[in-house]
Amino acid sequence: MVDIKHIVLGPVATNVYIVSNPETGEAVLIDPAERGRLIFDTFNELGLKCAAVFLTHGHFDHITGLKSFNENAHAPVYACEAEREVLADSRLNRSVDGLGLGGSDIQADVDHFLKDKEEFDVAGLHWKMLWTPGHTAGSCCFYLEEEKALFSGDTLFAGSIGRTDLPTGSMSELLRSLKEKLMGLPDDTGVFPGHGEFTDLGTEKKYNPFFSV
Repeated sequence: MVDIKHIVLGPVATNVYIVSNPETGEAVLIDPAERGRLIFDTFNELGLKCAAVFLTHGHFDHITGLKSFNENAHAPVYACEAEREVLADSRLNRSVDGLGLGGSDIQADVDHFLKDKEEFDVAGLHWKMLWTPGHTAGSCCFYLEEEKALFSGDTLFAGSIGRTDLPTGSMSELLRSLKEKLMGLPDDTGVFPGHGEFTDLGTEKKYNPFFSV
């Protein structure tokens, strides 16, 4: 059974996930918000090897720790192909201004750009990338169907959704993503968002107002 641990890091309390396979001792890191060395040390403390880094989107608060983490881990990085521009442009990913929090010029180097609904195996786990544009043009979710887990980034939160007023965002696209990509997933799928509390899709379909817009 998959093991999911998380750390809350950064100025806007980003959820950083370590998704591990106890059978292999390998794990996937999702959204290294900042303090990459601390995240790497956490892998060591847990006795885990990082098999890959997944980026749900390119905003600074989800990628700032990538460089320092990978100076030590040297793990391949995966992201949605539609997020190339945001990941490469510090104006679009808002690292230059840090959304008013201060920041620096940050880009994310990606090894594998994934197509919508692409399935692949990492750390002995079978993943599917769901392209869910709206928060950004290339926002995506990483789905473990067998383990009933969805890492939703800033596409879906408990009771809400990600903001759409930043570069490449679109409210109409995000609402379409909810209906076309997430509505059909099983209700008992656990949702692990980029910020805030964990939830499940059944609860969100019933109570999240954006599913009924």
